[in-house]
Amino acid sequence: MDTINTIAPIGIIHTPIDSPKNAPIQPKGAAQIRGKIEVYPQFSEGLKDLEGFSHLYLLYQFHLAQRTELTVTPFMDTVPRGVFSTRSPLRPNHIGISIVQLTSIDDNILHVTGIDTVDQTPLLDLKPYIHNFDSVEQSTSGWMKADEETVAARRSDNRFL
Repeated sequence: MDTINTIAPIGIIHTPIDSPKNAPIQPKGAAQIRGKIEVYPQFSEGLKDLEGFSHLYLLYQFHLAQRTELTVTPFMDTVPRGVFSTRSPLRPNHIGISIVQLTSIDDNILHVTGIDTVDQTPLLDLKPYIHNFDSVEQSTSGWMKADEETVAARRSDNRFL
């Protein structure tokens, strides 16, 4: 395949989430939500050997974001923060990332659990989660102080549309 210098979707994400309003703000809040990742047929060869991985990173386009802000007030805070210290969709390139559980593969359709994206979100790339490479035991989370239960219970509003 030739080198491509532009970023274009390789697929589309299908979920039961029809709007950003009241959507989970992170995969922790979407633990029971199931979705399907449709990888376009011209990229399906790249799915070879993926079935042995339990989790995937999804990189996608926040396709409903209509503006860019360099300072935002995150869902889990009341203080304006630099956009690069948040996961806000209002970033300059509107790129999001989620880790989901891969439950099965049917040809070019990946079945996943723990998906927090809106239906019809364009998929830019996917990568396997590899515990030995990706797990960081001694990490810090900057200004973010909320525990897992608080994050899981939080839902979005209209601030990032």
